[in-house]
Amino acid sequence: MSIEIKVPQLPESVQDATLVAWHKQPGEAVRRDENLVDIETDKVVLECPAPHDGVLKEIRIKDGATVTAGQVIAILEEGAAAPAPAPGKPETKPAAAPAPVAQATTPAAAAAQAEDDLPLSPSVRRLVEEHHLDPAAIHGTGRDGRLTKGDVLDFIAKGGAAPAPAPSPAAPAATRPMTAARADRRVPMTRMRARIAERLVESQASTVMLTSFNEVDMTEVMALRARYKDKFEKEHGVKLGFMSFFVKAAVEALKKYPVVNASTEGNDILYHDYWDISVAVATPRGLVTPVLRDADQMSFAEIEKTLADMAARARDGKIGLEELTGGTFTITNGGVFGSLFSTPIINPPQSAILGMHAIKERPMVVNGQVLARPMMYLAITYDHRIVDGREAVLTLVSIKESLEDPARLMLQI
Repeated sequence: MSIEIKVPQLPESVQDATLVAWHKQPGEAVRRDENLVDIETDKVVLECPAPHDGVLKEIRIKDGATVTAGQVIAILEEGAAAPAPAPGKPETKPAAAPAPVAQATTPAAAAAQAEDDLPLSPSVRRLVEEHHLDPAAIHGTGRDGRLTKGDVLDFIAKGGAAPAPAPSPAAPAATRPMTAARADRRVPMTRMRARIAERLVESQASTVMLTSFNEVDMTEVMALRARYKDKFEKEHGVKLGFMSFFVKAAVEALKKYPVVNASTEGNDILYHDYWDISVAVATPRGLVTPVLRDADQMSFAEIEKTLADMAARARDGKIGLEELTGGTFTITNGGVFGSLFSTPIINPPQSAILGMHAIKERPMVVNGQVLARPMMYLAITYDHRIVDGREAVLTLVSIKESLEDPARLMLQI
């Protein structure tokens, strides 16, 4: 029986999506619940699983096309088996003299070389070539050791990269030929990257952004973490990070200065009597901001567990759109990449964003003595249309005071 494969229901407010890559080709056998194709929306990648065992009979929509919810994109023949090879003498290749194995020097060549052993799916090949990776350097967890999209995304998230080709002997400038390294590659923006660009332009055009700075001495927080990190992990099954301290400190500050937790709606200021904190997470596809709902009611352990889970699913493209929308205030941490100082951009329609940075030991005057202290620069960018400098600066000072004396967070003072 022929079954129509349709685009799954898209998240609310999403009108269409992009069909990224088919994992199966016509004539190939598929198993029930096996992912047939990746479909990308503005924020997440949806999978389209096979409803039954069978054979993919026909693909009606090709890679890169725009699709809508419920649109028929393929036909599956339920219960059919993949066609067997034609009878006859199997094809044999003539023996050839052994030749030295050449190392692939480009992403495309590396991918082609890897396919001599195990084939790469279109989505895996695309990731390998776009990020200049050597497939042989990535551990495959799929069937028969094949690389999956998750394997490649995990490799990228951990900072993996293909080794650079060995340099060739120098040649005289007048005779040195043009190399492939000077070639240009034109790659269309992904739907998510285009949406990020659109929102950043919207933020710049629709808000009056101003950034204030301060610095925080992280001595007490670091001492607290060092003292209890092992017990915390044993008790809760998750590591005690810095983000839970910053989320708690931000919530206490926002309670004191609610306009910084507000958003704009036309000519109105919409005050929120709840604290949904968006936390920026870097993924191979771009920056996303999962939301901690009712962060004021969450414990340190709940914050760390929820963030770890959402960040992992965001990097794998498994997070839902509803988990990325509706925050009232955003925290971004450029310090994990080494950033010492920056001016974060507001996530509209929110009115402010907090920027964390790298912790560096610097000489500080403490009680009349110059001491080395672990310091972090903090930045708060705010919409000056509705937030005055007083509220923004006092919010930053409140966060600083909570972090320099963590007991404040426990006592909520």
